[in-house]
Amino acid sequence: MSISSTSQTPSARSLGSVCSSPPSLTSSQTRNMLDLAAEQMMVHRDFQAAFDTCDRGLQSFSSMEPEDNRHGEVKAGFCILGIQALAELNRWHGVLSWVLQHYERLENIPAKIMQLCILLYSKVGEPAVMQEAARVWLHCPSNCRTAGFRTVAELYLLHVLVPLGQADEARELIAGEIGSTAFTEDQRQTALGVVEDKERENQEPALNSEISPGSEIAVCPASAQGSISHKLQAMLRFLYRKFLRTGSGSFPLRRVFLAAVLLYMLFVRLDPAQPSSFMWISKLLQLLKQMWRAMFAPYYQALADSKGL
Repeated sequence: MSISSTSQTPSARSLGSVCSSPPSLTSSQTRNMLDLAAEQMMVHRDFQAAFDTCDRGLQSFSSMEPEDNRHGEVKAGFCILGIQALAELNRWHGVLSWVLQHYERLENIPAKIMQLCILLYSKVGEPAVMQEAARVWLHCPSNCRTAGFRTVAELYLLHVLVPLGQADEARELIAGEIGSTAFTEDQRQTALGVVEDKERENQEPALNSEISPGSEIAVCPASAQGSISHKLQAMLRFLYRKFLRTGSGSFPLRRVFLAAVLLYMLFVRLDPAQPSSFMWISKLLQLLKQMWRAMFAPYYQALADSKGL
């Protein structure tokens, strides 16, 4: 990756000549080809060339002897870079079919590649493409022992079943053999909570669509009035706390300021011609009484005690 592009040209040509005869590729040559594909992808941003290199590298594995198939990591590396190149080229539609060309069966796809495919199709808004493929992969007994089995199950649940609204299948996966193998008991409970929350969200639009337009008109002003009332009460409480800190000798100042605020809200911000204003005036009077008792009750109590003495 650190070698300049000019110094890399001879090796690229030699690799090009090697790629013309895939059966003669050795392990070191395939790794060099993988490095070249990574450089084309990350350094030169030549996604088509990177994909072509990956495709040639994967074709070379099909011509290897059975004992040479131990290079699974290199093959998976070609596949991962090829998937990224197809995504950059906006040719993500053919990713799964291209992967199947080189692994032949869904069950043979490595876990990391299955994870990448699920995330890719979820990102482009087509999670249904991976529904059947991931289901087949997860139900393969040999895949249950792989290191990435739990991650595939989690991605399948969160990025395929839940977005598609497949709540029944999601519950079956969590409570069934796959869920018991992939998740702990706490994780299963958390997953069930996610499924139920998503199901509830899907039901809310249906309930809202059943509300008539007249009821919506009646509800909206009430909610707006409630919001304004809460804001008003919060503002008055804030002003009360601020001026309560000014000291015991500032009662006249607090009374004058409080009267000014109330007069402003009653005669400037509220329209007496609106029926809704009466509700606000009532709330203001209640709030005024509460503030009066809180601010001046101790003062009058002290006066009463002094007179009693």
